[in-house]
Amino acid sequence: MIDLSESKIVAYEALVSIDFAGVFVSLIAGTALGLLYFGGLWLTVKRLPKSSLPALLTMGSFLVRTGIVILGFYYIMEGRLERLLVAMVGFLITRIFLVRLINPVQAKLRKT
Repeated sequence: MIDLSESKIVAYEALVSIDFAGVFVSLIAGTALGLLYFGGLWLTVKRLPKSSLPALLTMGSFLVRTGIVILGFYYIMEGRLERLLVAMVGFLITRIFLVRLINPVQAKLRKT
């Protein structure tokens, strides 16, 4: 039989062990990584029509952006899974925000 008081203690200890300041910083850092990655993607796509080597631009941009993001996540994580997960949430929230921000602009450009 499971002792509920013992499981409550374990849950409390797990909650207390979370570094909330570190988690908040991870969220901000994940958001910054998202801005860097998706902003870089947007700039790359805007430069493609003028590029003489579009494949090289695309692959180079992808490798640089992905490398920076992977190193950033590794640095943010500091061996703690919750920091990585929160940074990824910030990264994805940034993606959702930028898609909603840029999409109406693109729709207006297509109409003209």
